[in-house]
Amino acid sequence: MQLWRSWDDVPDDLGPTAVVIGNFDGVHLGHRQVLSRARAVADEGGLLLVAVTFDPHPMAVLRPEHAPTALTSLETRAALLADAGADAVLALPFDREVASWSPEEFVQRVLVDALHASAVVVGANFRFGHRAGGDVATLTESGARHGFTAEGIPLDGGPQVWSSTYVRTCLAAGDVSGAAQALGRPYSVRGTVVKGDQRGRELGYPTANVPTDAMTAAPADGVYAGRLIRLDTGESLPAAISVGTNPTFHGERARRVESYVLDRSDLDLYGVEVEVTFVERLRGMVTFDSVDELVVQMAEDVDRARDLLAG
Repeated sequence: MQLWRSWDDVPDDLGPTAVVIGNFDGVHLGHRQVLSRARAVADEGGLLLVAVTFDPHPMAVLRPEHAPTALTSLETRAALLADAGADAVLALPFDREVASWSPEEFVQRVLVDALHASAVVVGANFRFGHRAGGDVATLTESGARHGFTAEGIPLDGGPQVWSSTYVRTCLAAGDVSGAAQALGRPYSVRGTVVKGDQRGRELGYPTANVPTDAMTAAPADGVYAGRLIRLDTGESLPAAISVGTNPTFHGERARRVESYVLDRSDLDLYGVEVEVTFVERLRGMVTFDSVDELVVQMAEDVDRARDLLAG
């Protein structure tokens, strides 16, 4: 899979393509339906399938105070798009100039001049161009003039229309099972393990600490069963995961994801990039009256996580 971060990265000898367009944050099941249809169109026409996404998210430029938290980094998004069938990803640098393009200018610059599109597949609710002035009908009309086909695919998931907003809503409620249902996989966060206060080690439960980014979505504060995956080796380890600020210990305010790998105290993960996946919520975050009460609850959390992950 090729990731093109600018126009300059697109090969000069690029042949005709099938194109999908969207933010694709999370690459949920609705996105995958669009990719599946586009893959079929590309295979039928012998076309390269290019996924066009935007970096940063348009709302981060147009209304930064309302910009959504990201479900995936650009690199993870590109990997998920490739897994869903894309041959290449163009991360279109989004700024106010791009936002000012009319729908026709977007079609000419991106689909015609840069990508030589023969077919375009988007979600049925797709909007594009200045003030979101273009839709699937606009795209179809432009295609008739420029020589490409266009179609919009519903993002239905039974009664639920899958969306990145729906996934964020699930995560904000701690409903990682609901998020996983929409994504078609457990939700995860990535980061490099940093040295914390080592309080977990003192309590008998050493944790791998990953700081959270304010602009990256994480599940609601609480305790979860999940897995920690070492990205250097691919090893997947069962874990009990705490998300939050450790309210039992006064003065701590930095929010982080702390993973205790079940029954392991021999791991040295400092500086290792990891992926933490969330399988099931065990409980919300609680402030305990004493450290002893906390340790008793941690033992119960670990037992429940072990049972859930073994099932």
